[in-house]
Amino acid sequence: MATLCHPAFRIMIEKFGGCDEYYTEMINAPSLLNNGQFEKYYTDPAPVPEKIVWQLTGKAASPLIDAAALLCRLPGIGIDLNMGCCAPEIFRSGAGIAWMMKPVSEIQELVCGVKNVLVRYEAESGIHRRLSVKCRLGDDSFTDESFFSFIELLVSCGVEQIAVHPRTRKEKYREKPRYEYAEKAALKCIGKAGVVVNGDVSDRQSFERVTALCPDCTGVMIGRAAVQKPWIFAELRGRLTGGKTVDLEEAALSFIEDVQRYQPPEFWRTRLQRFFAYYSQNFSFAHYAGTKLMNAKSPSETAEALRLYFSEVPADRTILFP
Repeated sequence: MATLCHPAFRIMIEKFGGCDEYYTEMINAPSLLNNGQFEKYYTDPAPVPEKIVWQLTGKAASPLIDAAALLCRLPGIGIDLNMGCCAPEIFRSGAGIAWMMKPVSEIQELVCGVKNVLVRYEAESGIHRRLSVKCRLGDDSFTDESFFSFIELLVSCGVEQIAVHPRTRKEKYREKPRYEYAEKAALKCIGKAGVVVNGDVSDRQSFERVTALCPDCTGVMIGRAAVQKPWIFAELRGRLTGGKTVDLEEAALSFIEDVQRYQPPEFWRTRLQRFFAYYSQNFSFAHYAGTKLMNAKSPSETAEALRLYFSEVPADRTILFP
């Protein structure tokens, strides 16, 4: 979800009723500590600061702990340590899912260190900040013992919520998620931490299937499907029925305006390209529309490409919910 989980995207989802929590893009700990040029954009909690989860990434414990000490003073739910990203460049750097393969002592240093930061902050301010971790099953050579030992280690260090994407590092999105691992993790964590299941939830049918398979999980995390269908949370809550419609053109044009409002010009093109790679899947001529939107060189060109498409295929402009 890098380049996607920014204020403009959250605003779009909120217009359809919102969701319970918004994880930010991964915030690189060393860049944050060094006052990187663009860090202020990653730490903008708009439009719902109270729903923000600050997602941290990095290869070493010390800067991650120091970054958590800064972020816990911002509004929001708490701090999330990303131990699940399997992008090759992230893994090779020693961040993301690489943490699942590090020595136990190193993992303990990080997780317990961040927990201590949050405990101290609560003692000073009276404000509780949750500690969460997002992970996968591990490398392709993972075993049940290695995965559940990792879960137990997180809980012993004070992690309060664990989001499990039940695939291995190399499986990415090719293989079906093994939801039984999320459910078994939830059972092991009852009374100690909540377990959120993530992976391939894209509509009501898949949502109901996953929640039936994982009845003891405390939540469902949705990523890519929410980019294609920012109204998915409203759909799952039954708020889009009885002839209600979604205006795809209006929603997309508002998103383009908000990207310009909340992101630096250097980010405009990549943010729009990444978003419309998913959003254009709603269109009858997805490849044609997606190519036009990918090739747009500016927000104004992107908006013009959208208007032209809907003038050519007016039936695609709205989605009707029975």
